[in-house]
Amino acid sequence: MGKHKPAAGAPANVSTPATAALAAAGVPFTAHTYAHDPAAASYGMEAADVLGVAPERVFKTLMADVDGTLTVAVVPVNGSLDLKALAHASGHKKAAMADPALARRRTGYVLGGISPLGQRQHSPTVVDESALRFETIYVSGGRRGFDVQLSPADLIALTRATTARIRHEA
Repeated sequence: MGKHKPAAGAPANVSTPATAALAAAGVPFTAHTYAHDPAAASYGMEAADVLGVAPERVFKTLMADVDGTLTVAVVPVNGSLDLKALAHASGHKKAAMADPALARRRTGYVLGGISPLGQRQHSPTVVDESALRFETIYVSGGRRGFDVQLSPADLIALTRATTARIRHEA
């Protein structure tokens, strides 16, 4: 079961489909809540800053259309998604960012709070290979202002992900 480290003024026990999936699988994780600033320019960089974590350990979850297949891409917040690399890693030729409304419907999460875990419908998932350099990484826990810390191996196993270099450096 996960340990919770709430920020001041944040809910102590946050339950989302992501934390339910982690708990059901018996995967150890640490929940980190913080007061999200709606004016933040980047949700991921805000999380890294507020949580005091190096940005290369905090990963954002993006949804792309890879030759007609909705695909989840998990990349560090200090970089951007390389769509051509994602298409190649998925065995296809072209990729484009998915329509935001479609991403919300497919995952069940709001933009800025999309977690790679506990999505409404499973999608092929590619995690940037840089995640493997760390003992633990941070991903959205399923809402803005809520991240979960877990091992990259557990994230990859739970999402049935592949790994590849799919990021552009910032």
